[in-house]
Amino acid sequence: MRRRPQVSAPTTTRPGSASRPDRRTDRQRAPGGPQQRHVTFWTRMRRDGGLLLLAVPGIILTLLFHYVPLLGNVIAFKDYQPYIGILEAPWVGFENFSIIINGDPAFLNALKNTLVISLIQIVVVFPVPLALALLLNSLMGEKVKRVVQSVLYMPHFMSWVIVVAIFQHILGNGGLYNNFARMNDLPLLELVGNPDLFIPLITSQVIWKDAGWGMIIFLAAISRVDLEQYEAVAVDGGGRWRQLWHVTLPAIRGVVILLLILRLGDALTVGFEQIYLQQTAVGLQASEVLDTYVYNRGVVGGNWSSSAAVGLVKGVVGTILVLGANKVAHMLGQAGVYQKEQK
Repeated sequence: MRRRPQVSAPTTTRPGSASRPDRRTDRQRAPGGPQQRHVTFWTRMRRDGGLLLLAVPGIILTLLFHYVPLLGNVIAFKDYQPYIGILEAPWVGFENFSIIINGDPAFLNALKNTLVISLIQIVVVFPVPLALALLLNSLMGEKVKRVVQSVLYMPHFMSWVIVVAIFQHILGNGGLYNNFARMNDLPLLELVGNPDLFIPLITSQVIWKDAGWGMIIFLAAISRVDLEQYEAVAVDGGGRWRQLWHVTLPAIRGVVILLLILRLGDALTVGFEQIYLQQTAVGLQASEVLDTYVYNRGVVGGNWSSSAAVGLVKGVVGTILVLGANKVAHMLGQAGVYQKEQK
């Protein structure tokens, strides 16, 4: 039996449409995908003008109080005195950096205390918010999690004056615990005012004040993890530890690296207010850090130029640490503080 040849159905086109290209098909077949229409600068300004207007006060305050004062670092290269002025002060070059180069004993003591406190805060304090976030996310229900979260991050909104006063009234020599210990013949706790225990004291204060706030950041990162990944691990027989190791930690690795880089940038800044409020009780030998050294030598002692030199070096070192850590993050395949430009 002979088959009849198949004839395609005639297509009808509108007049004038034969020469018109199929733009949608052309965009789909383009190797770069759909082409986006270029938005001009003035179009973006008209579109986002309201939001930019709201940002103007913050930009002005940032320029006035963060960037304009950077020009004052020029006194690090001058013999500056307040009654002379910056412009009239004589230029001395790198003479003010001699306390760093020659190793001034007070500067070396402040540098040593700063490095020790910074290292302890990176190794001990930094993992605490992450551990709290993982604990709340895996072991507690939603209602309990909200209550605990509110209680833990509440101290973050207290000033260091209040935090130091609370610790002194509870753990000081005349605090609640020692008064209770005297009444019941218990051993006294010599924590506040003890130079040997100053670093553990300020470390515990930082944990109590800021661990809850850092926990919120990690909880926000954990909440973005796809629940299907946990289900896949559970189907394969993995328990909570395997879900934590293979799903949660890899998902928040970028946030952890970002916060660690930012913490390295403040490695030489360990809290001026917190330490200065407690220096009288323990002495400068145990509590002097670079920030208090700059204040005591510059503002109190009148050595403005040499103190500005120390502060300038501290800022440069912090910038180098941020750039170096960000470079390492790029080598590990992470975005870091800013993403590497794609070629």
